[in-house]
Amino acid sequence: MNSKVQELKEFLGRVGRTALVEVAATKGSTPREAGAFMLVSISSIFGTIGGGQLEYMAIDKARQMLRPLSPRTGADSEARIEVDEVCATLDVPLGPEIGQCCGGRVEVSIRLVDASLERELIAKAEAEEAHLPHVYLFGGGHVGQALAASLALLPTHVVVVETRADALEGMPETVETRLTPMPEAVVREAPAGSAFAILTHDHALDFLIVAEALKRDDTAYVGMIGSKTKKATFKNWFLKSAEGSDAQFARLVSPIGGNAVKDKRPPVIAALAAAEIMTALVSHAVEAPRSTGAEKAMAG
Repeated sequence: MNSKVQELKEFLGRVGRTALVEVAATKGSTPREAGAFMLVSISSIFGTIGGGQLEYMAIDKARQMLRPLSPRTGADSEARIEVDEVCATLDVPLGPEIGQCCGGRVEVSIRLVDASLERELIAKAEAEEAHLPHVYLFGGGHVGQALAASLALLPTHVVVVETRADALEGMPETVETRLTPMPEAVVREAPAGSAFAILTHDHALDFLIVAEALKRDDTAYVGMIGSKTKKATFKNWFLKSAEGSDAQFARLVSPIGGNAVKDKRPPVIAALAAAEIMTALVSHAVEAPRSTGAEKAMAG
């Protein structure tokens, strides 16, 4: 598994002199929020602050700061060298003047990366990665492979769980894989706020995993691939044989990705499901602090 932190370290170790371009402040409508950043070297970039002319201007300024400066001309040229600019600030209105129509304003800070700042960036990335929401995909078939690839691009920690070793081959480098004869046990070990997408090759196994997930009350999302008939069959089994409740069953999303788009190709299902899962994770993250605050108020 190759993490985003590893990618950052590899970039910093490979490109030589680098500048940090960071959104310092925003006003009105802007492409990215304060704190968004990118790294710029003479030949490559890592990350983005939103693209468009704003980003091009920031990259150009960063590369001006990175280029070696020439000695002054004249009698004292051997003794005097211009000092590198180590930081700069751009205050950019996002209007017609630069070919953007967001209407807001962005302040961008640009700093040359030294050893101290490099350590700070890595520490921040490690902290963010440690708190990424977990998404568990049960099943590495065609849809599982496509969904893993879609989620690997998003700020999530993806874990693909399988009972078949060959189904885990070819997963994206940033995806964690787990081979186990009892995938339902993985549900019990998952951190609070996790999302679960169940799409194995075996309906009976799907049912076991979904039942485990629905019996947790701290999940952000529980989804199962399948038809209306499969969902109805699961409900009957869940209520009568698995000691589940109607309230628990009501939290099940099935089919994953919804049914508004009548297209069953794996990449299409994956794109719809990834958007659905990401929406659920964001909503859960917003609601969790509210719930905690309400509980504390009631306890007080």
